[in-house]
Amino acid sequence: MRIAALLTRPLAVGLSLGLTTLLVGVFASQSALAQLSYRSGQHVEPAYEGWRPNDDGSISLVFGYFNENWEETPEIPIGDNNYFSPGARDQGQPTHFLPRRNRFTFEVVVPADFGDEEELVWTLTSPNGVTKKAYATLLPDYKIDDIIIASETGSLGAGTSSPESRANVPPQVEIIGDRVRTVHTGEALHVQARVTDDGIPKPGRVGSTSSLHPKSPEEWKKEVLDPPSRVTVGKVNGLFLSWNKYRGPGEVSFEPPQVKPWEDTRTSANSPWSALWMPPEIPADGIYDVEVSFSEPGQYTLWARADDGGLFQDQFLEVTVLP
Repeated sequence: MRIAALLTRPLAVGLSLGLTTLLVGVFASQSALAQLSYRSGQHVEPAYEGWRPNDDGSISLVFGYFNENWEETPEIPIGDNNYFSPGARDQGQPTHFLPRRNRFTFEVVVPADFGDEEELVWTLTSPNGVTKKAYATLLPDYKIDDIIIASETGSLGAGTSSPESRANVPPQVEIIGDRVRTVHTGEALHVQARVTDDGIPKPGRVGSTSSLHPKSPEEWKKEVLDPPSRVTVGKVNGLFLSWNKYRGPGEVSFEPPQVKPWEDTRTSANSPWSALWMPPEIPADGIYDVEVSFSEPGQYTLWARADDGGLFQDQFLEVTVLP
């Protein structure tokens, strides 16, 4: 007999109350489990974000990942625990994984004759032994464009666009100087990058009750405690440049501290997905300076992302760190 039927029988009132209590407890436990989060010890989930055609006829397969940890940043070197197949194992994927959700992190370019029945598989085995795979195909539902990217990252409301958002082009970032550098452990590497942008989208949060003017305490309270309803993640639009470690054996520190390119939704986090985040001041000459320090010798790749809220451009810097 189904539980729903039991609950309608007059002689089973006591039983129904017990079952109701039990069900509420079960559902509450399931809800609590669904909301659990962890500082460390969890796996990294590779993600296939979609594909888009390039002007030269080639196709970009776009990947990201979800690190289940809020603090641990696993190191997974290229090899049996971090590889693509078929073909070359190294397709430019990261070996250093930032916390939580990181969307549209890198692209793998395949030729125009990449078939509709083919697939490219990214396999990741996390330090805790959990293995996950992401399967890239050219299924029509996976085709992406700039509007989809802006929507998925939270720059636009789900399923919306405007003439302004459709006119947006990605910011441009140029590393000033050599793309390959050498530095000694304990020395600071000075890096400059020039960023230009079209000023679209306008700074601010989609659906916010106010723009970037100074807010009253009441406005801040509403922003944090009563955010606009969304079916996608929320993001504050505004230009920034963020340097991060992409590959390398040791710890890398940046001065000044960099804006987080990952979805840190905690209040006052230095992240565009944080409720109280404000875009940093743009240098008058468009040149961003950063001092980079390395904890140990080895080969490193640094990743620079210029992001205007809706779209982004990446550049990479190779650094050899000597003893």
